[in-house]
Amino acid sequence: MSTINQSGWRPTSPEKGEGSSDTFTGNRALMLEEPLIFEIGSNETTGVDFGEAPSGKSRLGGLERAKPINLPGLSEPEAVRHYTRLSRQNYAIDLGLFPLGSCTMKHNPRLNERMARLPGFADVHPLQPVDTVQGAFEVIHQLAHWLVTLTGMHSVAMSPKAGAHGELCGILAIRAALDAKGQQARKVILVPESAHGTNPATAAFAGFTVEDIPATAEGRVNLDALKARLGPDIAGVMITNPNTCGLFEPDLKAISDAVHEAGGYVYCDGANFNAIVGRVRPGDLGVDAMHINLHKTFSTPHGGGGPGSGPVVFSEALTPYAPLPFVERQGDHFILVEEETAGEHHAGSFGRMVAFHGQMGMFTRALTYILSHGADGLRQVAEDSVLNANYVLRAMEDVLDAPFAKSGPCMHEAIFSDKGLAEGFSTLDIAKGLIDEGYHPMTVYFPLVVHGAMLVEPTETESKATLDQFIGAFRSVAARAKNGEPALKSAPHHAPRRRLDETLAARKPVLAYKDAPKAEAAE
Repeated sequence: MSTINQSGWRPTSPEKGEGSSDTFTGNRALMLEEPLIFEIGSNETTGVDFGEAPSGKSRLGGLERAKPINLPGLSEPEAVRHYTRLSRQNYAIDLGLFPLGSCTMKHNPRLNERMARLPGFADVHPLQPVDTVQGAFEVIHQLAHWLVTLTGMHSVAMSPKAGAHGELCGILAIRAALDAKGQQARKVILVPESAHGTNPATAAFAGFTVEDIPATAEGRVNLDALKARLGPDIAGVMITNPNTCGLFEPDLKAISDAVHEAGGYVYCDGANFNAIVGRVRPGDLGVDAMHINLHKTFSTPHGGGGPGSGPVVFSEALTPYAPLPFVERQGDHFILVEEETAGEHHAGSFGRMVAFHGQMGMFTRALTYILSHGADGLRQVAEDSVLNANYVLRAMEDVLDAPFAKSGPCMHEAIFSDKGLAEGFSTLDIAKGLIDEGYHPMTVYFPLVVHGAMLVEPTETESKATLDQFIGAFRSVAARAKNGEPALKSAPHHAPRRRLDETLAARKPVLAYKDAPKAEAAE
């Protein structure tokens, strides 16, 4: 990182990837080098003039600051420029293709954003009287209807905040159902190797013992191994479909039948629902519970620490145990049901997942997406996402190893491995090389069932021209890795920073700034 002293800029060594000695500032044209905010401002100055604070008795109870806070003082232009320059170093879906596999980073229609900002949605408060939020309740109720319709399930819990939260919701409902039957001895959840990594973590968090089910050579659940493990101690199975290898599980109905016959329940991780929405109803395959990532299938803002939304649909068998609250229509009025009612649905509810009902902004965006696409449009979402992924798969399989290419078409994402690269070259080198080409790398080293995995999900919102450009860059970098091009080992060369020691940064992060010699400072 370039630093500033009293005499101005202090250029740094290009060998460390910290700027460029070709320019006095370290800037590369409009790619601006940006130091830490502590290196820009001074602790002795401020960008705002304050008058003397009036004296008065402290109410901090002995918690007064003992020494200066030492925040740097910046003028308004300096502060705005600093954060704007930092924002320019972010990659975003509004800048280009975001090929992360298993994350569905697709374009968010601006129509959705406009609807979410309408008065009554954008400013709704969870403690408002019920009569003042009837429109919001109607949105939740209507979205719930379409989620149940699209999945072929019996009911839906709208309150879970994200995918893993939805998983926990489904597993807690399964546990409540087993407890109601007096089957507390069922303590084991089976999780296939091709499931999402959060699945075993969720089951363990809920108090279950987790056992793996191996995958076949084709990347799908080994049905025989699963059937052989079923017994009186099995609570259920958590299966991802389409799975993390980007493949549809054709034996899911047979799996569900076998698990049900053994007395267990079937949880389906619906994070990849966008690959089958409008084409397949999980309820028809015997699924008892499934979460839906609204930010994946129905194009709401993705991740970044929130907000998220992961509604869970339930079969008729699990509906009585679903969480509270839920919106119910009574005539032309909507109410929020917050207590179990004997003889009615949710009579055996395991309780609440959250203090309040859900994420209004996510609900508004998702319903807008559903209504604007219609039945034919949602079907096309699945078809185009699958078409784009297979286009990438077949365009790359002669350059990179594609372990499941012979298993038939993939679904929404294509998977490759580092098999066949030159000695000493790995998936990481390809990922870093793509940064120089202007792309955020695909998901790397996941799923774990594929050595050196590279998981690419182009999504349905990318054009053929965009995919062709990405494929060209991907092929070029892959060819360099196969040919053992030395320069690729030090990529990226054109990013604000060169290759860092990511393992050391993760294990020993430097979270506080101190004015130390460069040798002691973090990369």
